[in-house]
Amino acid sequence: MSLPRETDYGTPARESEKEVTLSIDGIEVTVPAGTSVMRAAQECGNSIPKLCATDSLEPFGSCRLCLVEIEGRRGYPASCTTIAEAGMQVRTQTPKLADIRRGVMELYISDHPLDCLTCSANGNCELQDMTGVVGLREVRYGMKGKNHFDLLSALTKEKDESNPYFSYDPSKCIVCNRCVRACEETQGTFALTISGRGFDSRVSPGESQPFMESECVSCGACVQACPTATLMEKGVIEHGQAEKKVTTTCAYCGVGCSFDAEVKGTTVVRMVPSKDGGANHGHSCVKGRFAFGYATHADRITTPMIRKSIEDAWQPVSWDEAINYAASEFKRIQAKHGRDSVGGITSSRCTNEETYLVQKLVRAAFGNNNVDTCARVCHSPTGYGLKQTLGESAGTQTFDSVMKADVIMVMGANPTDGHPVFGSQMKRRLREGAKLIVVDPRSIDLVRSPHIKAEQHLKLKPGSNVALITSMAHVVVTEGLVKEDFVRERCEWHSFEQWRDFVAKPENSPEAMEQHTGVPAADVRAAARLFATGGNAAIYYGLGVTEHSQGSTTVIGIANLAMVTGNIGREGVGVNPLRGQNNVQGSCDMGSFPHELPGYRHVSDAATRMLFKDAWGVEPQPEPGLRIPNMFEAAMDGTFLGLYCEGEDIVQSDPNTQHVEAALRAMECVVVQDLFLNETAKFAHVFLPGSSFLEKDGTFTNAERRISRVRKVMPPLAGKEDWEVTCMLSNALGYPMNYSHPSEIMDEIARLTPTFHGVSYERLDELGSIQWPCNEQAPEGTPIMHIDQFVRGKGRFMLTEYVPTEERTSKRFPLILTTGRILSQYNVGAQTRRTANSMWHDEDRLEIHPADAETRGINEGDWVGITSRAGETVLRARVSERMQSGVVYTTFHFPESGANVITTDNSDWATNCPEYKVTAVEVTRVTQPSEWQQRYRDFSQQQIDLLPKKREKV
Repeated sequence: MSLPRETDYGTPARESEKEVTLSIDGIEVTVPAGTSVMRAAQECGNSIPKLCATDSLEPFGSCRLCLVEIEGRRGYPASCTTIAEAGMQVRTQTPKLADIRRGVMELYISDHPLDCLTCSANGNCELQDMTGVVGLREVRYGMKGKNHFDLLSALTKEKDESNPYFSYDPSKCIVCNRCVRACEETQGTFALTISGRGFDSRVSPGESQPFMESECVSCGACVQACPTATLMEKGVIEHGQAEKKVTTTCAYCGVGCSFDAEVKGTTVVRMVPSKDGGANHGHSCVKGRFAFGYATHADRITTPMIRKSIEDAWQPVSWDEAINYAASEFKRIQAKHGRDSVGGITSSRCTNEETYLVQKLVRAAFGNNNVDTCARVCHSPTGYGLKQTLGESAGTQTFDSVMKADVIMVMGANPTDGHPVFGSQMKRRLREGAKLIVVDPRSIDLVRSPHIKAEQHLKLKPGSNVALITSMAHVVVTEGLVKEDFVRERCEWHSFEQWRDFVAKPENSPEAMEQHTGVPAADVRAAARLFATGGNAAIYYGLGVTEHSQGSTTVIGIANLAMVTGNIGREGVGVNPLRGQNNVQGSCDMGSFPHELPGYRHVSDAATRMLFKDAWGVEPQPEPGLRIPNMFEAAMDGTFLGLYCEGEDIVQSDPNTQHVEAALRAMECVVVQDLFLNETAKFAHVFLPGSSFLEKDGTFTNAERRISRVRKVMPPLAGKEDWEVTCMLSNALGYPMNYSHPSEIMDEIARLTPTFHGVSYERLDELGSIQWPCNEQAPEGTPIMHIDQFVRGKGRFMLTEYVPTEERTSKRFPLILTTGRILSQYNVGAQTRRTANSMWHDEDRLEIHPADAETRGINEGDWVGITSRAGETVLRARVSERMQSGVVYTTFHFPESGANVITTDNSDWATNCPEYKVTAVEVTRVTQPSEWQQRYRDFSQQQIDLLPKKREKV
């Protein structure tokens, strides 16, 4: 039996203060003005037959099944394209309409394969359903002659199986245009079209290309929109229709898409984006919708393992033996080297509950504050900068807020690759007329793509963000564009005056800063004027802002710019950090930093420590602990020798890889809890199997502060969820953790964290998701922050003096390397590399401008050595006009690439966030891998060989 289908209202909901009342089959119904007759009918429980209509797309009116009769009008208008009017009398069920609908359906069926019983859509096919609804009992036209499915027909097209995730069978296409419209309206890629005319019309990717050769980004919107088996997930073709569904949250980027995992037994058949998802509204990307196969990949390690030395073979052991061994080693190290000789690292890929328990273990069981998180190496400047200026360490808006923006400024972010579902929403608003300012050293897709062109592309030099943002503020102040009424009412006037006088100095003008930014002063002035005067203006930024030596300063500058122009505290505006991983926001909220307890409260605050002492029975230490770089330094000094690392691959993701490796080699007990033998696990002494997002309960918090449920879809392959493993380790260390379900952990978080006071699993199930703060003042959450006043009371302006990075070009290293992501891969690639996504991107490449390539004799596809002060690696070259001369770019998804072998230890002045985005390098043609890459391959093979020979099959 197939799953019950959600109600489809046929056309999108409309928002209007005006309402109209009409009669449909004698039933009065009141709807917002602009609502279609089809939707109005469904609102009163009357389903009108349809094929080309669906409530995620604008009405099209091509299938002619939804015809109705309207009193006083001639003919039979399509209900999907007819707008409801006051007093309208509509009939949806009459003998004449039934006859017309049967005739239309008869024509469809006369040119459609009649293999329903063996079709992959059997039980979940709208064409099949509508045939039954209209009461079609015979097809009078016969099946002979020219058709779209007869194997002898000259127009027969083979199935397109090129895409690894879905199949395209043109013989079953009814040319309803839903897939084409989904690609245009929902995704915004415009990769599909209808080629041919009349009988020869068919859906065509690109210029009649296979899907994999077209511009299709495999978001799956076309597959979801298809009412037949024309476009079908290969998972459904292989496994059949699902038996149940579980609503959960995607474990990839910071958008936090909601999905219905459709399951057969314990097998996930497909992931369907939930229409009720507050962040994604039924849309998804290639990763979230299709790249979940890593969860059952053969590389999964599902048995605990231990060893004395990283040169020894791994020994499979029981859970109890592994836990007790890890605990005894930590106790031994602390007894010999002191309380502060061990620590832990949390992960932004883990749930809030799991992260909370790891930091609790460090503080209560280890007895120190030596806890840090991968979130610090990406967005810690966001926490610092926004806390200082606005009073809260998080973004201000919902994703939906972008639909009310008139001016959108994207700085150091690439939403269409890094946050693709939000990128699609942003593109929709841009197609509606919003203006776009892009601040990026590289020409990202948003600069120019179908029906979108940036008003301004400020192609700055890497490392000059502060100079750029301060010079924009100079224009606002000196040209009289300050929103003075907002500043006087909402901000500290004294801090504003100091800041105003600072940015107004001639040395902060676009003309003076041009030597640092490389951006023409006229372009900066035009962008600043547009931002200040163009209506609602919103700023969206990413790691291209934070991963700099002045990352915190730039975040402060962004907040200054938003405040001085009055673009805070309502829809369509705000300061919006685009978080890179699924739970970056949550890992910060949960107290993963060595200086902060959950809720961003400093460990030095005595009242906060007493609160946690009462709850935990142990008082946290008043002094901040070690950050990850400090842990490495201490390890090299012999004072930090034990590490518990859950869900994070610091060897691949942290800068200066060779230094990280040396630090781990110096430790006596490294405990890694993960799905795979990742790069860090190769230096471990204890391996504790982790559980994927499909195997656990918990919550994630996305970039808009939205807390969403993660629900267990299948049993954990290793027998335990991650939170259970942490509890076992804590108990073995002598500090009791006795939870029976993650909901109890969340209840504890809510009791101890003011912004979470109103959060519970019961409340999340009721509301779907909640945006914190959620407490007595905001029982249903806070979609938009700082509406009446800032969290800190008055907004605080801070000076943003530009200090050039110490990482500068020279004769030896004349180029600047910057890094980023690509759509098909995610972070260190541990998940996506174990899926078919590698068909799009199977290696990291170095993008280089044609002029720089020519002077070095480099051609497309050549192997090139990239050398910095920290090290050297070798990648294949991609010659690209996207780059500006003097700047090269690569991704970091493949460990053998060694992207972080060449990044340096430079970091943000306030948070130690690494300066990944600025590394001085030289690039030369080479013929063999670097020395590090050769050592890496030998070491990795050795570590794989040390795994147990008999691996369990998954």
